[in-house]
Amino acid sequence: MSKIRILYVEDDEALAFITKEEMLQENYEIVHCDNGKTAIDTFDAEHFDLAILDIMLPQVDGFEIAKHIRSKNEEVPILFLSAKSLEEDRLKGFEIGADDYLTKPFSMDELLFKIKIFLKRRNVENSTPQNNYTFCGYEFSPNDLTLKNNKVKFDITAKEADLLALLLDNANTTVKRSDILIKLWGKNDYFLGRSLDVFISRLRKYLADSDEVQIETVRGVGFKLSK
Repeated sequence: MSKIRILYVEDDEALAFITKEEMLQENYEIVHCDNGKTAIDTFDAEHFDLAILDIMLPQVDGFEIAKHIRSKNEEVPILFLSAKSLEEDRLKGFEIGADDYLTKPFSMDELLFKIKIFLKRRNVENSTPQNNYTFCGYEFSPNDLTLKNNKVKFDITAKEADLLALLLDNANTTVKRSDILIKLWGKNDYFLGRSLDVFISRLRKYLADSDEVQIETVRGVGFKLSK
C-alpha cells in the first residue's frame, strides 16, 4: 500500500524540521517546500493526499497557493498553519476552500489528529459513489461536481456538493447549523459557521433560475431547502 503523501509548505526552518519529523513518525511521506512558488510547481508535478500551508511565505503566500490548488483539485484537504490569527485571515482561508486553520503555536497532537480525520473522511467519500439528483429543473451529480439546468452548467466545489446533497437529502426539513458543521467540517466553530454562510450564498446563486426551489434561513436554528 502506498504511503500518504503530504505537501508541507513552511519557511521557518526549525518549525519545519520538528513538524516534518512528527509526521514522518506517522509513516507519511512528506514533501517540504520553503517558498510559495516551489510549492505550486511541486503540487502541479506530483500527487498529494493533503496540503499543509503556512500563509506568510516568500514569493507566493499561502492564500495564493490554496487558490491554485483549488483551481486544480477540489477534493484534496487543505490545512493552514499560520501565525495570522485575525478573524479576517481565518475567514479568508475558509472562503478559499481550506478544510481547517490552526494558529501558531499549535499542538502537534491536534495537528496529527486532524490529518487522520481529513484522510479518513476523504477515503470514505471517495469509496462511496453518490446518487445523482433531479429536482425543480436541475440535474446534480455529486460525483462529477456538476449542477445544471437547461440554461447553464455549474462546476461546483466538493464542499458545495456535500452541502447541497445534505440539504436535498433533508428537503423541506430544517437542518441544524451545528449538525451541518459537524458533518461537513468536523466541528461546530464560529469561523466555520461564517464559512458555511458563504457556501449557502453560493448555492442560492446557483439555484436562482428556479422559483420552485429555495434555501431558507431558519433564524437561530439552521437551513431548509424547500422544493
